Order: sequence, then structure tokens, then C-alpha cells
Amino acid sequence: MFDWLQHFADWLIYSVFSIEQHTKFGDALNFFVFDTLKIALLLFVITTVMGIVNSYFPVDKVRNFLSRNKLYGLEYLFASAFGVITPFCSCSSVPLFIGFVKGGIPLGITFTYLITAPLVNEVAIAIFLGAFGFKITAIYVISGIVLGVIGGFTLGKLKLEKELSPWVQNIIANAQTEDELEEDRLTLVQRFPAILKEAFGIVKGVSLYIIIGIAIGGLMHGFLPTGFFEQYINKGQWYAVPLAVIIGVPMYSNAAGVIPVVQVLVAKGVPLGTAIAFMMGVIGLSLPEAMLLKKVMNLKMIAIYFGTIAFFMILSGYLFNIIL
Repeated sequence: MFDWLQHFADWLIYSVFSIEQHTKFGDALNFFVFDTLKIALLLFVITTVMGIVNSYFPVDKVRNFLSRNKLYGLEYLFASAFGVITPFCSCSSVPLFIGFVKGGIPLGITFTYLITAPLVNEVAIAIFLGAFGFKITAIYVISGIVLGVIGGFTLGKLKLEKELSPWVQNIIANAQTEDELEEDRLTLVQRFPAILKEAFGIVKGVSLYIIIGIAIGGLMHGFLPTGFFEQYINKGQWYAVPLAVIIGVPMYSNAAGVIPVVQVLVAKGVPLGTAIAFMMGVIGLSLPEAMLLKKVMNLKMIAIYFGTIAFFMILSGYLFNIIL
């Protein structure tokens, strides 16, 4: 989908700026340009689409439907399944998180999507099948969905809505005010300028966080060698799994980038559960994601979110080591 952006980044860095390919600086700068443009574009497109949906679709009915306890927890499973079919990394899924929150979807269900989307998608499934076979892939997919459901449910029970940033609460308040005013029916052409303006405002509001977050990810991507982490998680100590998650968080990558690394780690003797816990930390939690979330949550909420998900990732790693 984003091959043209990658080609542009390659052309800009390696041809226009004449930076040598396959160097640490070149790879880091290429990563920064590509991911910054990709996430900004995704944010604008998704926010625009969500603006159109919010403008026409009865989100309040969806909110009321999901808020009632008639689905007996299946709403979390639906959100997790939706995360599986959307090929977003941890940073790319943040724009949808903003749209869901703005639309009034319960926070726990929104968190379920945010957890599952980067962990399990068609890219991860395809690469996992090629690297580890059907059995391990099936276990990983099921565990990723369960992790999203349990994590979202747990976070939802903590009632963290008050920990959303004033910026997001203002967006929600304005959206609710607009709903209550029941403006005259307008055509899409008439509504579109306001929708685009709002989308541009959201992109502008988080642009600094995007730049800082991706810059951190680019530095990690280009300058930290895999062997640096490998030497600390290839042993059998009890703390190998939590350590794998902790050192995986600063390394920002998607499933396509980290699964081959996991395959190498396993080939070199790292237990599969430990390697998968490392992978979950890389693609499910990241410093760039934290920087983006800082715009929509306060530090307490980010800490609770990261801590809760890290705990379940560690638990998954131990379980993988036991059953595989």
C-alpha cells in the first residue's frame, strides 16, 4: 500500500541527499522520512473518514449498543477481530483510537482494538506461517486476540476516561455539542470543508509528537544492533521474558521488520516464548507510540496502559515457553 512512499523516501535520502545506502545514518533517516509521512497521511485520511462517518452515521446508537451488557463481552471480541483485519503498527493505530474515542465508543473496547491491531494482522500471520508453521501461528493469533480482549476489558474496568487529555476531552465535548444541536441535513459536499478542516487540525495538533516519536524510532532502528539485545535474552534465567519485553519497547518496528529477527533469535537458541515476548514488546508497545499517546492521554494513563499490556505480554511469553 505504501510502496510509493518507500520509493519516495529512498529517492529523497539516497539520490537527492546522496546518503549511502545500508549505513546506520541512511537507514535511520530513511525510516524517519517514510514513517513520518506514512503516519501523517494515515492520520489525515482516517480522521477524514471518521469525520464523514461521525457526520452521517448514528454513532450514538453504536455507543448505546456497545455500552449495554447484551453482548456478554462479545463487543471486545469484535473489536479484537477488527484489529486483526487492519494492518496497522502501534503508531498507525493511534489515529483510529482518536476516532473511536471521539465517536463515543467505550474506552475499554477502544483499547482492545489498540492492543490487537499491531500484534496480529495479515502481514504478521503470513510471515509467521512461513517462519514457524501453522501450529505456532495459530497459537500466536489466538493469544494475540485473547491478549487484546483481556487487556481492553481490564483497562475498561479501571474507568480511565478522566485521564484523557484536555485536548481529546475538548474534541469529545465539541462533537457531543454538535450532535445535540442537530444541525440541518447537509450534503457531503457541504460538510466536506469542515471535515477536512477538523482533520487537518488534528494532524497539526499531533504533528510534533509524530516527529519526535518517529525520530526516536528511527534512531533505535538504525543504530541499535540486534546482537545487543540478543546477548541479554538468550539465557534461561527467570527474568529473560520480562527483560525481553522491556528491551523490546524502545525498538520501534512492525511485524514484517521484527519477525525475521525473532526467527534468527530462535535459531540461535533463544526460547520461542521469550523471543515472541520480545516481538510483542517491539510491535505492541513502543516509545513513538507513547509520544503519540501523550497527546491524547496523561502520563498516568499511559503508564497504566503500558504496564497492563506489558504484564500480559510477559505472561504470554511464559505460557509460550511452557506449551511450545
